[in-house]
Amino acid sequence: MLDPPQQATRHNEPMPKSAELPTSTDLFKIRRAALAKEVIAPLRKLYGERDDVDEVIDLMFEVAAKAWGERPQALRELDEARLTHPDWFQRPDQLGYVCYADRFDGGLDGVRSRLDHLAELGVTTLHVMPVLEPRQGPNDGGYAVASYRRVDPRLGTMDDLRGLASDLHERGMSLVCDLVCNHTAAEHPWARKARDGKKKYRDYYWMYPDREMPDAWEGSLPEVFPDWAPGNFTWLPDAEQWVWTTFNEYQWDLNYTNPRVLAEMVANVCFLANVGVDIIRLDAVAFMWKRLGTTCQNQPEAHLIVEVMRAVLRMVAPASILLAEAIVAPEDLVPWFGRGESTGKECQLAYHNVFMVTLWSALAEHDARLMSSVLNRMPQIPSSASWLTYARLHDDIGWAITDQDAAAVGLDGFAHRAFLSDFYSGGFPGSFAVGEVFQSNPRTGDRRISGTLASLAGLERALAPSGSSTLVEHAIRRILLVHSLVFAFGGLPLINSGDEIGMLNDHAWADEPSHADDNRWMHRPVMDWDAAARRHTPGTVEARIFEGLQHLAAVRSTVHEFHADTPGTALDVGNSKVFAWHRSGPRGRILVLANVTDEDFSVDTMHGGAGHDGEWIDLLTGEKQGRIVRLDAYMTRWLRPAE
Repeated sequence: MLDPPQQATRHNEPMPKSAELPTSTDLFKIRRAALAKEVIAPLRKLYGERDDVDEVIDLMFEVAAKAWGERPQALRELDEARLTHPDWFQRPDQLGYVCYADRFDGGLDGVRSRLDHLAELGVTTLHVMPVLEPRQGPNDGGYAVASYRRVDPRLGTMDDLRGLASDLHERGMSLVCDLVCNHTAAEHPWARKARDGKKKYRDYYWMYPDREMPDAWEGSLPEVFPDWAPGNFTWLPDAEQWVWTTFNEYQWDLNYTNPRVLAEMVANVCFLANVGVDIIRLDAVAFMWKRLGTTCQNQPEAHLIVEVMRAVLRMVAPASILLAEAIVAPEDLVPWFGRGESTGKECQLAYHNVFMVTLWSALAEHDARLMSSVLNRMPQIPSSASWLTYARLHDDIGWAITDQDAAAVGLDGFAHRAFLSDFYSGGFPGSFAVGEVFQSNPRTGDRRISGTLASLAGLERALAPSGSSTLVEHAIRRILLVHSLVFAFGGLPLINSGDEIGMLNDHAWADEPSHADDNRWMHRPVMDWDAAARRHTPGTVEARIFEGLQHLAAVRSTVHEFHADTPGTALDVGNSKVFAWHRSGPRGRILVLANVTDEDFSVDTMHGGAGHDGEWIDLLTGEKQGRIVRLDAYMTRWLRPAE
């Protein structure tokens, strides 16, 4: 039974003053009263045509109340601490690290034993990919979840995950974990019951007895994995049903037109927060709502779903925030932070996939014009939100460069995407990269790329018998260049496991049978701790990369202009081989210059609007620079006007 403040919101908005100004000192009641409208409004938009919409609203408040009752005291204290510093994830002293627990060091206990390594690097946020129990056999790298409440037994237990969160919190660090919100494994209990014919659970999925509706849907749906999962529906002979399977036949899409599915997923969000997860990564968030005649991605209702998740999470666990895993076109990316009346009411974090793609494009072209143009065309994000910036993560690289963006700098979009695929698969003459094509689609020409950061940046080719010390030098400089821009762009920068020591492609990736058809495992190598030990041996490749990243992190942590809320603009400094990023606001201003070529030259910092005719201080070297700034091959400078 709901108590009066909740009941009052069901039928009469705005809420009565007794709920707006509660006399109770209970924190949950205070938050619930303040945030009730942010739960109710999107629910009414989603389910307002249902006769039972009031019961749906009640159900969501019951989920919130139950989760609050289960929240540990230590995490309630963390809530209050973070409420006093709500920008904690935007600050320049934040640095993320991404790993698979088993490939990092065997499991969650191994991760806990290696926290000193992360602290030495300057890491403050750890993303352990995915830890929830997957189906046995092929499972899309763990993203086919069989249980939202159990940890993959190969990695440990839920108590081990709680222990990791506690260890991180004691060090002032944060934990990121995945919540796969678009689909479950075919072995999830809901799916098993649906397969058995139980109507309640068939309504959790999209299931059809014949091809009439699947064919209608397929008319506008793209294929995510055309090589091994063509089409978007799978026939279940035992159930005599077609089930929607966007990604793989063993991953069944959830039906959020059923409000019970949303309630279940909101409960799972709160469960992870109560385990101690600080940042909940909503995997495949763009796919959650389906609309006939569309790609069924980035639909308005999917944004309403996230609004509900965010509002309930703020009631229960305001120390935790949401991360959108939306690898989509630029025009669809920014809205995941919220827009219009929903600004600041959706995710606090999102991946800047466009930044990553244009960074690799600049290196391949020896030209920063496309990067500058695309970034300047991106809409601003809310000041309370932040990008996740990165050069490499666990997935393939898809060349998310639109024809329009390419044409703006005189390129043909199709030809440029083909060039990038050729270059980073090593097939283009003069390429420094060693990578492989992933999921070639002859119909669209789409060819994504697999490969570690170091191998794509040229280190593998440089260390080969045909390599040279000059090639090694340039490869290391490229590795540090891309990280220096990731650190300086603005947002929460990420380092992918192994990149801090320059780990190369794992060419034995196919030896593991479950990986044999997925070459993305070439850039998910098992952490080489013998190589990591060489980070302390001066002059080694590992030491040069690790120490370079340490230095970037240490300097960045002191530069208040790198706070995520400081706006940035790409400038034209008269040389297309230089990416110039100007960050200016009340906190001050920084000019970042990056030479994306192996040439040495100088640039005039008065060209293009930097607007400073005096001296600069290079924060990375401590050197003073005049108006004319020297840039060696693959050099980055972080310049602040001298006092």
